[in-house]
Amino acid sequence: MPASLRIDVDTYRGTREGVPRLLDLLDEAGVKASFFFSVGPDNMGRHLWRLVKPTFLWKMLRSKAASLYGWDILLAGTAWPGRPIGRDLGHLMRETRARGHEVGLHAWDHHAWQAHTGSWSLERLGAEFGRGLQALEDILGDKVDCSAAAGWRADPRVVLAKEAFGLRYNSDCRGSALFRPRLGNGGHGTPQVPVDMPTFDEVVGPELAAGDWNDYLLKRFRPGALNVYTLHAEVEGIAFAEDFRALLKAAREEDVLFLTLGDRLPADPRQLPAGNLVRGSLAGRQGWLGVQA
Repeated sequence: MPASLRIDVDTYRGTREGVPRLLDLLDEAGVKASFFFSVGPDNMGRHLWRLVKPTFLWKMLRSKAASLYGWDILLAGTAWPGRPIGRDLGHLMRETRARGHEVGLHAWDHHAWQAHTGSWSLERLGAEFGRGLQALEDILGDKVDCSAAAGWRADPRVVLAKEAFGLRYNSDCRGSALFRPRLGNGGHGTPQVPVDMPTFDEVVGPELAAGDWNDYLLKRFRPGALNVYTLHAEVEGIAFAEDFRALLKAAREEDVLFLTLGDRLPADPRQLPAGNLVRGSLAGRQGWLGVQA
């Protein structure tokens, strides 16, 4: 039963503490994953202004965010300048690739991308993405050929802005199957590998205890499905590292075979069906996000 682990690394602490732990757990299980790094300043604490919105406040309370993420993550880039993730911790990104995992770009500034994607011009989208891509390539000393939009904030303009960079694939949306997004000029864009499984923070709350998450998730791996699961270095790599170890063990017993996202692509991407990537919504997640239509 093929599946994939997409690992989003959003913050300084997630890179420094979560990534090394995840690398050890993946090595222990003999699993390769796809890591997507934020490489610029860690300004994630600036999301706190969203607490004035009842839906976001409820999500923070439901997931016990302070104990889950830590106050250093929740306040990053507020009372002090955001720490430069790539400059300080680039060696961990190089180690990730050296251990055989796929490495791609998540964002230059995760907060800025998530907060402003919808209003930036096409030129600004391209410049912001290009800045992050160049930084990650400088860190790795090699070409980067994949990306995953922060917070799944992607729409037709984002798809178009990324076309200039010649990537092998993007993982910018929620959906159910690989596809090539349609472009406004009648052509087709870089293949998309959507995420079809829920994330921890979307589900865990009053109806589901954190201790029940693994069982809940394992029941959603299905033969013939895409089975792409997004985990976060800040969650499964720190507070729930032992739970993630147990998940990997249980998945192996269920004959789940983890492949990188890139390994899911056909030899000829032109074989993929065309589709549309549009703005949509998802239960448990605030605001709009890219969805496969």
